[in-house]
Amino acid sequence: MTPGTDAERGPGPTPSARLDAILAQGRPTLSCEFFPPKSDRGEANLWQALARLQAIAPDFVSVTYGAGGSTQARTRRIVRRIRRETSLPPVAHLTCVGATRRELTALLDGYRADGIDNILALRGDPPEGMARFEAVAGGFAHASDLVSFITARGDFSVAVATYPEGHPESPGGMMDDVRYLKLKQECGAVAAITQYFFDNEAFYRFRDAAAAAGVTIPIIPGIMPIADYHRIVGFSAMCGASIPTWLAARMEPIAGDSEAVRAAGVELAVAQCADLLAHGAPGLHFYCLNRAEMTLEIVRALPGVRPRPTAQ
Repeated sequence: MTPGTDAERGPGPTPSARLDAILAQGRPTLSCEFFPPKSDRGEANLWQALARLQAIAPDFVSVTYGAGGSTQARTRRIVRRIRRETSLPPVAHLTCVGATRRELTALLDGYRADGIDNILALRGDPPEGMARFEAVAGGFAHASDLVSFITARGDFSVAVATYPEGHPESPGGMMDDVRYLKLKQECGAVAAITQYFFDNEAFYRFRDAAAAAGVTIPIIPGIMPIADYHRIVGFSAMCGASIPTWLAARMEPIAGDSEAVRAAGVELAVAQCADLLAHGAPGLHFYCLNRAEMTLEIVRALPGVRPRPTAQ
């Protein structure tokens, strides 16, 4: 059953606010990711985007940490406000970066007291200036250890990240990520959200390899709408997402025309999402970059995914 709009669902969290309950409904989910801005003006823009996105009734929204685990306090404040003031189940990101077991325990106890049931557990990127990730004394070096710690601390519903084209630090490429995902599942993860990608075939290869290895949790594809092609190329070089030849051929001739890039970005994302859903993807997770417009356009162009209100 497709959820209603925010007006139909009413204020406050829905009874099925846990990720495991949402995913058990057996229909493709729709979710969005936000990052905590560093300024009050940026935070105001975030709330405007989130309010607009309620028109397409996301099943959940996630809120990241900043680079190197920064903006932790702002992340918690935003997650608490989403939980308190909207009908959208929030998912709080939690990383191993710079955090001891004691500090993680305090964070988790706070989230439990706030009624936050959902955590996205990640190792996290090394802080700026650190060549490779190193766990702090009393902390964790791997996301799988963090998943085990969270599930032992209370009744949380824990999702994890995965890289269908292989994590940039993984010497074994895709198959390393398959093994890591299987381990995270064994530690208690209920779902995985992928790094964004543009090559659906790479996702299907990863999904099939994971299934063959015994991964049974939903693997939700991450979608990055292209609004700035040069910026996406830079992002992708850092995070291990490939730029297919066909995508470069489409975007490079128009890279200097922001409106043309944006229109092509919507068109390509609609085609990508439609193909993923046709091939059994359990949902779509949009990296919104704290903007609503492109995600709204894409979702409304996908028949049957969500109601299409005439007013926002």
